[in-house]
Amino acid sequence: MSDRHITDNKCLPKRVQFPDDESKFRWMPMLLDAYAIIDEGIAIAISEEDKRDIKLSCKKGCDSCCRTHKDIPVYPLELVGIYWFSTEKVVQPVREILKRQLSSHIKGDPCPFLINSSCSIHLIRPIACRQFNVFNRQCAEGEDPFYTRRDDVLTPIKDYTAQAFYTMLPFYGVTDEDDKIDAIENNLIHSLVRILQSCSWKELAGIMTDFDAKKH
Repeated sequence: MSDRHITDNKCLPKRVQFPDDESKFRWMPMLLDAYAIIDEGIAIAISEEDKRDIKLSCKKGCDSCCRTHKDIPVYPLELVGIYWFSTEKVVQPVREILKRQLSSHIKGDPCPFLINSSCSIHLIRPIACRQFNVFNRQCAEGEDPFYTRRDDVLTPIKDYTAQAFYTMLPFYGVTDEDDKIDAIENNLIHSLVRILQSCSWKELAGIMTDFDAKKH
């Protein structure tokens, strides 16, 4: 697979880093590298829209997609990252609220990580969340603009998305170059996807509680 487009745009987002944890967990650099590729692609795509005077409507405090979307895809490596971040990085008072929401979450509820109109795991949110961006006007109450006004929803740059998933493949035991290419070109990785709102999050709440108990 060829390398993604390289740009010298100084405004591109910086890669999220957890140096100490990255040295301990082999999966973490893969995930953070993949997210950096996704973020770079999204920044470039938004910049191209901005040149056409099409403005991003998403902003801090806008939580419509977190509430209305019922089919947010999440991959196993992303779940590992979410479990780790929630357990080891989320602090009080958000932590206690998050544990309650995870414990009581049922299929079809809004995203359990949404707290006070903000994503409590924003740094390590899934690719699907990173890529969902809406232009021109904010979403109406209960609106999913992917279905109501698809032209206002950003279309991610395919090469960046493919490269991000390619970067994650060793986590799934796919290390041979030909196998990697096959997995991406034939969308095999997408057979692993789960739906965030359908996951049983009570287990994570228990892990967080056990982690807290061991610290005291």
